[in-house]
Amino acid sequence: MYDILIKNGTLVDGTGKEPYKKNVAIKDGKITLVDGDIEATRVIDAKGKLVTPGFIDTHSHSSMLVNEDPYLAPKLFQGITTELVAQDGMGPAPVDEKHISPWKKAMAGLEGEYDFEWKWRSVGDYLDEVEKLDLGPNIAYLAPHGNLRMVAMGLDNRKPTKEEQERMNDELRKAIDEGAFGMSTGMIYPPCVYADIDEFIELGKVLKDTDTIFVTHQRSEADSMLESMDEILEISRQSGCRAHFSHFKICGKNNWDKIPAILEKLDNAKEEGIIVSLDQYPYVAGSTMMSVILPPWVHDGGTEKLIERLSDNELREKMKEDIANGIPGWDNFIDFAGLEGIFITFVKNPESEKYVGMNLVELGEATGKDPYDAIFDLIRDEENIVGLVDFYGTEEHVKTFMAREEQNVCTDGIIGTKPHPRLYGAFVRVLGKYCRDEKLFPVETAIRKMTGKPADTIGLLDRGYLKDGYAADVLVIDFDNVIDVGDYTDPKQLAKGIDYSIVNGKILIDDGKQTPQKAGKVLRYQGRK
Repeated sequence: MYDILIKNGTLVDGTGKEPYKKNVAIKDGKITLVDGDIEATRVIDAKGKLVTPGFIDTHSHSSMLVNEDPYLAPKLFQGITTELVAQDGMGPAPVDEKHISPWKKAMAGLEGEYDFEWKWRSVGDYLDEVEKLDLGPNIAYLAPHGNLRMVAMGLDNRKPTKEEQERMNDELRKAIDEGAFGMSTGMIYPPCVYADIDEFIELGKVLKDTDTIFVTHQRSEADSMLESMDEILEISRQSGCRAHFSHFKICGKNNWDKIPAILEKLDNAKEEGIIVSLDQYPYVAGSTMMSVILPPWVHDGGTEKLIERLSDNELREKMKEDIANGIPGWDNFIDFAGLEGIFITFVKNPESEKYVGMNLVELGEATGKDPYDAIFDLIRDEENIVGLVDFYGTEEHVKTFMAREEQNVCTDGIIGTKPHPRLYGAFVRVLGKYCRDEKLFPVETAIRKMTGKPADTIGLLDRGYLKDGYAADVLVIDFDNVIDVGDYTDPKQLAKGIDYSIVNGKILIDDGKQTPQKAGKVLRYQGRK
């Protein structure tokens, strides 16, 4: 007898082929496709519904949150059954005793502040700790470049010595041996921002040897994006590694005319034989830590040095000058989004919660200060634990990149008091708004971009498809009604339309209702097919 039978549904299996009729049987956490009824302990009638593989989020910021909220309802309710964490070159491991305190502060700016002991030091230690949790979705891990660099040479703004580069390479190999699916980089965040192309090429050679992936928040998504793409493609060309662009977009109306050249670079890379992929969230606004508005030199030495510089009036004036005039190669968020287009999403201290939801102009008005001084004060007083949402693009641009063959869907969701709505709705927004309502592509293409495509990209061996013997990560979707609910004003609203979410054969959403239990696993890289 099987554990679960899902019958009468329309299967969209992750391959990209047209939907078809078949029943899905599940036993001991594995899938078998069957015709007709069979005996099962639980029968789910999916008549009029889609049955698909669970969605795979290739850019997630749950590496710390999962320790406090392992069920991760915002992700499950939009169909996500696997998350790839430790993005943008910043993660919980590896870490050493010397740097654990400043690194916690650095991580807090991106993923929030959590009051629990870091019992791990290596990637393997961290994954072992996560495995003990009552996980909802599965968790996969990237080795963060910032961590590798920190462990090898600290947080200094300089080139590594030959010995330090070898230490970085060894740390990357060790992380992959312990289960990492590749390496993430955050080329606008310290200490990743201090690395040059040669450092990344050497690390890329390790990724080539292990057939893992180079995942990058590139140096520029604005004025210097074309040059930034050239750098990533050259890293891939010289090292031979796979290249994956995180949260792909072009920021600022002054840069929208670059789109044809961007698409040409992707086309040329494919013709050359470079393996390139990208993920994208389906919104015209982004979200990250507020301190990205500060020039790169302000970050040198870590969060404590940043706070010191924000307390120096002369240095503040220099910051304002650099924001006004720009720095070659630096993504100037205030330039491309404007003070009125950057909104505060979370803060550290309760007394500052009143500023959440304000843009920087409104913050200046509320505090009676120049907007620059107001936000500099807030970043300083909140010890760099301030988040932002920034508006940078258009719907047409979102659809242009979404339609690309290289694209798969992600959330890039960062938790906060008023988070970006992508945390709750990215995947179902693609399915409901862009696929069903706007008919940008057929449903089999949409599902492939959420399942088989990301599984192939990162190297998951038994997920992303409805195939015999594959892990039973399965969704039953009310396609007629699936949609994201949250918006920028009220983002914390669970998505609608995922009637059932099954992870490793255990039902975590049952007829639209939460059923928390231990279901997810820590997935560790085991090579490619």
